[in-house]
Amino acid sequence: MPELPANLADQVEAALREDIGSGDVTAALVPAPQQVRGSVITREDAVLCGRAWADETFRRLDPKVQLVWQAADGERVRAQQVIFRIAGPARPVLTGERTALNFLQLLSGTATETRRFVDAVAGTPCRILDTRKTIPGLRSAQKYAVRCGGADNHRIGLYDRVLIKENHVAAAGSITAAIAAARRSAPSLSVEVEVESLNELAEALNAGADFIMLDDFSLEDMRAAVALNRARGTPARLEASGSVALESVRAIAETGVDYVSIGALTKHVRAVDLSMRLDFGGG
Repeated sequence: MPELPANLADQVEAALREDIGSGDVTAALVPAPQQVRGSVITREDAVLCGRAWADETFRRLDPKVQLVWQAADGERVRAQQVIFRIAGPARPVLTGERTALNFLQLLSGTATETRRFVDAVAGTPCRILDTRKTIPGLRSAQKYAVRCGGADNHRIGLYDRVLIKENHVAAAGSITAAIAAARRSAPSLSVEVEVESLNELAEALNAGADFIMLDDFSLEDMRAAVALNRARGTPARLEASGSVALESVRAIAETGVDYVSIGALTKHVRAVDLSMRLDFGGG
């Protein structure tokens, strides 16, 4: 199981503060002693993700609310399957319902879409990567969901890898100059360069880039890039990026690139359809 984000509790606190504000005026209509039982189901096939966020939501509202999970993060679930059962005081259950489901449906959506791409390249050495195109404030959560879907994380932010793009090259004067500057300013970090042609690829290889992003290369040029890298002893890891669709990702993987990065995993996410069903018949 992937490691949970260190700021998970902060994310839940922010979400509850946003939703509850000065108080849940509708839940206040329910008698304080009222107890409730219920369950959450998925209305569609999915990959589950977000259990810890749901747990933290109800823990913050009332530790007496009990959740019993029927599936683990990263596990495939089927339509109409129970995800978890819930029991406890009705007021905090009603107050936390939307926040908990928002986290679960978003993160399960990210994990589900990721698994589709991972499955599409199964049998090749190529690995799927995410990007920084994430929902503000929820990057660590979405990157956790990507790992639950079976893919890998690209850099987490602007601090853990140098990624030289077109504007950085323009400012530095050349790919070679930009890489040299990166080695001086951040000697402990890996350096990646985005290239748009085979000539730029050759320059990046000559300059000693650790990773090279092939931006919108044709399949033919990707194969040529792989061949050139291998001819030099594979000094760099090659990452394909740009306009990657589920229908095209396997052909890209089969060119021999090491990675395919896909912004849509976290940018175009569609939430999984979940539903909470409650029974107020208890005492």
